[in-house]
Amino acid sequence: MILYVDADYLSPYAMSAFVALREKGLTFELRLLDLQQSEQSAPAYAEISSTQRVPAIVDDDFSLSESSAISEYIDECYIGPKLYPIDLLARARARALQAWLRSDLLPIREERSTEVVFLSRSPQPLSAKAQAAANKLFHAAAQLLQPGQLHLFEQWSIADTDLALMINRLVLAGDPVPEYLADYATLQWQRASVQDWVNLPRKIT
Repeated sequence: MILYVDADYLSPYAMSAFVALREKGLTFELRLLDLQQSEQSAPAYAEISSTQRVPAIVDDDFSLSESSAISEYIDECYIGPKLYPIDLLARARARALQAWLRSDLLPIREERSTEVVFLSRSPQPLSAKAQAAANKLFHAAAQLLQPGQLHLFEQWSIADTDLALMINRLVLAGDPVPEYLADYATLQWQRASVQDWVNLPRKIT
């Protein structure tokens, strides 16, 4: 199996797919695309990823893009630890959370890019729009997490990694975050598969 990711290892979606493969215990090769040089738009990659984005996987003669689709595919196709809850309703909530984190909260993603997370950047204070988005994030997280709760559901799921990354955009920037959410995100960050991504070599410019 081949996993295509950005050469700077900054994509939160590439990270999600990487963590999913690690958690599933699958062997895969990392291939890097320089997004600054638009390598994702090269014809050869466009044949692999119809969206011309990272991440994408190639599994024998099958290719697939979009991180949540990749997680669902490998969870259904391969044995190993489950990436999603067994319970149908919990699994639906996990997938809904993933979809929401990818489609909303744009002010947070803009003002707290993953450079804050992976390159220790010190950004400006949150704008009013970004603070409103942060409050929305805290409200949504509170529907699934209680103080002291280790995971969103009974066991770890890939949705935990995705939520922890969004929260850590704020925590690692020094923004005010409810203590129990900061503790949850910090705990999730120590997971071995997550640390494997965090510790990949990055160019610091």
